[in-house]
Amino acid sequence: MFRRERGSTSRSVALIGAGAAAVMGAGVAVVLHGPARPAAIAAGGQARVLVTMRVRTVSPAPGAQGVSGTAPIRLTLAAPAPHAPLPRLSPDIPGSWLRHGASLTFTPAAAFGPRTRVTVTVPRPDGAWTASFTTAPYSLLRLQQLLAQLGYLPLSWVAELGETVTPGDAAAQLAAAYTPPAGAFSWSRGYPSSLAGLWRPGQANLITTGAIMAFQSQHGMAPDGVASPALWTAVLRAAGQQSVNPDGYTYAIASKAIPETLTIWHDGRMVFRSYANTGIGVAPTTDGTYPVYLRYRFQIMQGFNPDGSHYADPVEFVAYFHGGQAVHYFPRYAYGWPQSLGCVELPFSAAARAWPYLSYGSLVTVQY
Repeated sequence: MFRRERGSTSRSVALIGAGAAAVMGAGVAVVLHGPARPAAIAAGGQARVLVTMRVRTVSPAPGAQGVSGTAPIRLTLAAPAPHAPLPRLSPDIPGSWLRHGASLTFTPAAAFGPRTRVTVTVPRPDGAWTASFTTAPYSLLRLQQLLAQLGYLPLSWVAELGETVTPGDAAAQLAAAYTPPAGAFSWSRGYPSSLAGLWRPGQANLITTGAIMAFQSQHGMAPDGVASPALWTAVLRAAGQQSVNPDGYTYAIASKAIPETLTIWHDGRMVFRSYANTGIGVAPTTDGTYPVYLRYRFQIMQGFNPDGSHYADPVEFVAYFHGGQAVHYFPRYAYGWPQSLGCVELPFSAAARAWPYLSYGSLVTVQY
């Protein structure tokens, strides 16, 4: 018999006979909190029952890295606990818990973000049980697939049969961002082989960097070429809306072979060619491939001549691609050989035609 002393604020705890002991042995402890008055309990009193869940296994495993943010979370218990409070998740995202016997499964309605530490907490009277795992970054291969579908690459991409992701299905798009569907890239015809040599599916490369910059410029973002969370959000939104690149794809080659030229390909065909000037021996135009990162319709370009004197020259149709080197108009008596201080100079009418093609992210190759 239990008795509470008058004025006492203490709590009494009892295990009810052999049945309670048997439950404890199964891995679930039934604990009664409140006034220990069996008569009241038998008559339907308000005693509160807390059930302690004993977790045997959890998936993803504690400490796991590179987990898909859309993967379900599964807990296997030592015994069913139908009245136990549900586990807590941090960060807390929309989703649903399903109890089935001695298992609990959480299915996200959307996804945990990339590179996110997720903690599962099981409340217990004797101290909370926790386990954590970390989600993977979004897949660069999937970003390339989406940029190809939106027209920001010189390639197309088609999913294998049965692997199609519906553009407007946000949950499917997030799942694919972690686990890209199988498919194949195909080159658009008409581009020179030097461009194809820069492509690496699933790996960082200049073509992808330029495509990201082009996308960023079209969506009011700083064209830094970084696949940031904000970039991913914008790309997934564009994919859902099927908002394609309005500028098309541009590639340019500045050739140092005499006579020097600038040639531009757009959407798989050559659209421009002109004589050009590159840098003189003491200030050569740097060989390599670079994305256009800054553009001006008009600018006073300043710097220093090889003799140390300062210059401030008005130039037009300016597209910077590497440091202070840019494609732009500059008045010369003739064109076709090294005359500049590192830039690629064009006649006025040629520069006016080239500039609209040389949008942000367009790749410029300087070579012999």
